[in-house]
Amino acid sequence: MSDTTQKTDAVIDNLAGPDVPVPGPNKADKPRSLAQDAFRDLIRRPMFLVSAVLILAILTIAAFPGLFTSVEPLDCDLKNSMAGPSGDAWFGYNFQGCDVYSQTIYGTRNSVIVGVLTTIFSLLIGGLVGVLGGFFGKWTDALLSFVTNVFFGLPLLLAAIVILNNFRDEKGMRNAGVMAVVITLSVVGWMSMARVMRGAVMQVKQADYVAAARSLGASTWRLMFRHVMPNSVTPVIVVATISLGVVIGAEATLSFLGIGIRPPAISWGVMISEAQQRISQGLHPLLFPSGMLTITVLAFIMLGDAVRDAFDPKLR
Repeated sequence: MSDTTQKTDAVIDNLAGPDVPVPGPNKADKPRSLAQDAFRDLIRRPMFLVSAVLILAILTIAAFPGLFTSVEPLDCDLKNSMAGPSGDAWFGYNFQGCDVYSQTIYGTRNSVIVGVLTTIFSLLIGGLVGVLGGFFGKWTDALLSFVTNVFFGLPLLLAAIVILNNFRDEKGMRNAGVMAVVITLSVVGWMSMARVMRGAVMQVKQADYVAAARSLGASTWRLMFRHVMPNSVTPVIVVATISLGVVIGAEATLSFLGIGIRPPAISWGVMISEAQQRISQGLHPLLFPSGMLTITVLAFIMLGDAVRDAFDPKLR
């Protein structure tokens, strides 16, 4: 080998530098799924973090009210009637001499139960109607869309009042109870979820992977529940999250009107209804349950807005 060739090789080696191993595939470089990408976006949003902390605290209070107060909500003494906030009663007493703080804590359970169960039932009804209509189309979609529009024509609160007004207790008094309120609000509140689910299914069923599964011989029900439905449920969950706060507000409105939950059961709506009759004697029995109701509804709406923005790339 000539000296010129050796010098040329040496120059090339110096330019190339030391041997560097070729990097292999890095797990961090793998493309993230929509859910992973949305979660990374969510944890950077202050609105999501604040609403999540509030909702976690509210759910903890609803599940374990005894951790937050040692006073029984129905342990009342008329001598304390309308007494203001103090060290013994942080939120004061109502006109019956009951601890407002204790009732606010224990009232969280019924209000949250109504909101969560109603949202779940509405999601099941609306999701099923939307999947069937959007997937099969034609006369099935036309029939289910007609039924959905009929229910949409019924004002939610008016329909709920008409239905709940027929529930009576053993004394003949209007008393719907928690499950009656849940079923009624579910029956008259599933339509928005059905429409959102229908639109998502109609979009997803045109995807290439659905066509590939169909060409490989997948059955209709397998296509629907294995491929279409899981990829269509995200926008419905977002709507359900926002609706949960609205349902809690609706329950409080019905209880305020004396149609929904009634004493001796406790909910924020029941407390507000009782407090407004003595508003001239003091604001504290009305202020604190109203504040808890407002915070809860706002937290769920904020959470729904944050989740919607995270799952919709067009809104980022």
